[in-house]
Amino acid sequence: MYKLRGHHIFCLLGYRGMGYSQEYVENMTKLHHTLRDNPHTFIELIEGPDQLCEKYPNTGNYHCEENRIYARDSAILKKLKLEIGQILTWEDIESRIKKYIIPSDIKTVCETCTWRSYGVCEEGVQEILEGKGLREV
Repeated sequence: MYKLRGHHIFCLLGYRGMGYSQEYVENMTKLHHTLRDNPHTFIELIEGPDQLCEKYPNTGNYHCEENRIYARDSAILKKLKLEIGQILTWEDIESRIKKYIIPSDIKTVCETCTWRSYGVCEEGVQEILEGKGLREV
């Protein structure tokens, strides 16, 4: 079972093999492949830093504890009608994305995210809506 914070749900949709460091990319790629290949994998929704944050590089700017990141987590969970502490499968999360999310939600919920300018998260949402699942990385 993986522990994820709210906004990393959307990050996984847009993940294309880029990241903050090699160690971070390897960790994210492993999780991404696991969820893509086995959507029955269980996820526990947590508040604050998760298993992806553990590999965020120690460069002095640890944004994982910033209030704006907690706010983004909360906004995404609220849109998906999910709560901290819930345990569900990635397949269940994808079902909620199909039910409650549209690509343009990325522009508002993730407005200040530096990765948003790549446009890959909107593509990821659209691919989930089309039943394609996570893109192969």
